[in-house]
Amino acid sequence: MFRKVVVGISGGVDSAVATLILKNKGFNVCALFMQNWDIKDEMGICTSDEDFKDASEVCKKLNVPIYYVNFVKEYWNEVFSYFLKEYESGYTPNPDILCNRFIKFNYFFHYAREYLHGDAIATGHYARTSFGSYLENYSDVKVKLLRPYDEMKDQTFFLSQVKQEALRHTMFPLGTLLKSEVKNIALQNGFQKVSRKKESMGICFIGNRNFQSFIAEYIEDKPGKFVNIENGETVGDHNGIHQWTIGQRAKIDGRSLPFFVARKDLDTNTIYVAERHNHSALQTELFFTDKPHWIYETPEELRRHDILSCRFTDQNMKEAVDCEVYEAERGLIVSLSREKRALAPGQFAVFYKNEECLGSARISSSGPSNFILHWLQRNNVVFIAHKLNIYKTTISGNCEINTENEYMQETKTNKYTTCKSSNNQIKENIQDNKISIVKLGIRHNC
Repeated sequence: MFRKVVVGISGGVDSAVATLILKNKGFNVCALFMQNWDIKDEMGICTSDEDFKDASEVCKKLNVPIYYVNFVKEYWNEVFSYFLKEYESGYTPNPDILCNRFIKFNYFFHYAREYLHGDAIATGHYARTSFGSYLENYSDVKVKLLRPYDEMKDQTFFLSQVKQEALRHTMFPLGTLLKSEVKNIALQNGFQKVSRKKESMGICFIGNRNFQSFIAEYIEDKPGKFVNIENGETVGDHNGIHQWTIGQRAKIDGRSLPFFVARKDLDTNTIYVAERHNHSALQTELFFTDKPHWIYETPEELRRHDILSCRFTDQNMKEAVDCEVYEAERGLIVSLSREKRALAPGQFAVFYKNEECLGSARISSSGPSNFILHWLQRNNVVFIAHKLNIYKTTISGNCEINTENEYMQETKTNKYTTCKSSNNQIKENIQDNKISIVKLGIRHNC
């Protein structure tokens, strides 16, 4: 059924070994090298010409035909333009996830099928699917994305936005191998050069350059102030919100103690910073997302019970955190089992249930930091939600409380009530009426 396989080859060791394995399995293999960034316009490190040369040497040794395709225009329109727009809006995007969705598993996939007449594609990603490494379990049902055997090289995070059509026709030959085994296979088959190459890290079109210098080439500076989130003191100046992300150390002249970015206010062009890497202003237990992309389908647990218990991570290879997921009109509400540092809007929340990668959703905003929650406790303010209908309950004196979360501001169910009960009494009433407590993003003006 799947005779001709088009493997995506990059000039690295993983795609080289994937090509070798497919060839040895008896498939009719051809390789396709794609260029996504025009290095002629840059002085960066993305040496596409050298990579193509290495890939060609591998294919020559394996007697596998290699083809070249240019997706620079598609990459610019689908990935890089979005990347710039997100940063300009104060968000922190993940272009690697978008590259897989729009370029590798869309344009590449259709090119391989339509122009090279491939029955399937293959990549050197460390991932598995329910159809097997070589689609040996292919059927008419939907396919699931599964973690690889090598947990330290798991790349399902980056595949969490891939659509069914492409995933159903993709082989992952390295999904059941360890990285050490892949390198040994490369050495045993004379691929010394690619086995010695450094793995690509970070965003390709930036390479080893300073990020702030790179982004300044495309987005104009918009100077603003660094403000201490604890006391409102202006502690320095910055050249633009787009150059900073949540949790990043802020470089402020004349300050002996380090400050870290805790919040960005696009309206005032202010970056709020906090002292200490683990400051409570950087910790939160709740966030909101846009509409999710579920790889298989909406999880049955979520459909039946309006709540999904699973695990989530917002960074590849970072420890996943237990969470509860609720559906809302515009996306998801995610409540974490413990505090999470530096959740950056614009990043993707990727969800897992055991070995299955369920899918992902773009983080639209985070809930209040623990710094804000401590303030709420001191001022006797609570936030409650009836299922997914959000309410604000305030028991404070003369403080003005406003929701800062755009998600809440635009929600039709954003209703306000007051209550003078104690927190414990509120909790009991909530439990009796099957109402769950959630913590919403707020700002206070006292």
